[in-house]
Amino acid sequence: MQIQSHPPLNQFVTSLSAPPISTVQSWGKAYAGGRGPLIDLSQAVPGYPPHDDLLALLGKMASSKAYASYGANEGETALRMAYAAECSATYGATITPENINITAGCNQAFVCAAMLVAGAGNAILMTNPGYFNHETTLAMMGIRVDRVTCAAENGFLPTLDAIASAITPTTKALALVSPNNPTGAVYPAKLLSQVLDLCRAKNIWLILDETYRDFLDKSELHQLFSRPDWQNNLIGLYSFSKSFCIPGHRLGAIIAAPELIVEIAKIMDNLQICPPRSAQAAIAEAIPILTDWRESNRAEIMNRQKALRQTMGTLPQLKLATCGAYFAFIGHGCENESSESVAKRLAVDYGVLALPGSYFGDGLDGYLRFAFANADVATINSLGPRLANFH
Repeated sequence: MQIQSHPPLNQFVTSLSAPPISTVQSWGKAYAGGRGPLIDLSQAVPGYPPHDDLLALLGKMASSKAYASYGANEGETALRMAYAAECSATYGATITPENINITAGCNQAFVCAAMLVAGAGNAILMTNPGYFNHETTLAMMGIRVDRVTCAAENGFLPTLDAIASAITPTTKALALVSPNNPTGAVYPAKLLSQVLDLCRAKNIWLILDETYRDFLDKSELHQLFSRPDWQNNLIGLYSFSKSFCIPGHRLGAIIAAPELIVEIAKIMDNLQICPPRSAQAAIAEAIPILTDWRESNRAEIMNRQKALRQTMGTLPQLKLATCGAYFAFIGHGCENESSESVAKRLAVDYGVLALPGSYFGDGLDGYLRFAFANADVATINSLGPRLANFH
């Protein structure tokens, strides 16, 4: 039978690699199980279920006729109010519902922010290492990705000089993730303030993705939103998925100046019209009543982080480069072997799924990313015996 050719496709899409998480999880299917259950450290998902009260709220709202119709592009008023109040308390700032746009996940929040500030032929500056979904999002829109290198000896944080040197006349924004994905590195408040000053001086936007903010100690939070000039060039992004354990319900948020929220509504009207309404209504009620539960989850993630640090201390062939929030960046120590080859061998022979460092930028073949928040302390402790002879 003759195969018919089809018209050409968008090269900005076809040139991309397959979704990284799916690729790595497919390797686990070849694991025979000889070393115990498969340990999935590939995707950043909460390793515990949503609170029972939240599940009840989700069920109640999903069965309500009130949320079966279209909602506002900017999101439900109740959630915008609840999240604005929480952010005001968290940052010690005054943030209003008019500063908030709810999105279907933080990835969509980034799409909106990037589309708002840049177009085809412009550039957005990212870090190296950096989050691959941000890079592919920009690539699909024809926005050039420039990189600022973050050295391991500096805790994978960029220096101000490196950022300034990487900004070009076509740069429209700098996109940062703190705590960082993939390294877990936390940007100190002083550094973020200096970066915002630099962006202001260069007349570019700072897009700050704080998906994993709720797993920081309060002493690690920045004060950018308490600055009187923050609305001039700062856009904040957030995800409800990790803190409330609802990644499948797809809820994120943008914090920006009210005039930007008006423009983002235009984008949302074409992307999705409105975020999932029943989940918004549930989270609006859950924010004030699940404070203690969320804090206990933060403490649990800190316990898992501590367990991973201790476990890595028993494995001299694996070097813990950085660790924070959900992630650890691990030097695998296998010279002359690509990180993809190492990660595949780790999955097939040892039953541990981790992402190759090369997925996050150039010059990172010596690293693996462990999303340790997926596993409980006992599972993390079991990595020591399992990987004792890994090399």
